[in-house]
Amino acid sequence: MEQDIIKKLEEQEKKIDAIFVSVERTRKYFLWTLIISVVVLVLPLIGILFLLPTLLNTISLPTGL
Repeated sequence: MEQDIIKKLEEQEKKIDAIFVSVERTRKYFLWTLIISVVVLVLPLIGILFLLPTLLNTISLPTGL
């Protein structure tokens, strides 16, 4: 009887360790997805904010008048 309980506890420990590995892998996946999203979406928007005034200045310059 006691051996069965010990065996079940060992099996549960193995399953919990496998779940932990899976959860950590998923957490890293979400972290990298967030980082890539910021790089692809937010950084170009910040770049546009700095380049837009220069672009508008270049377009609106008078041409020889």
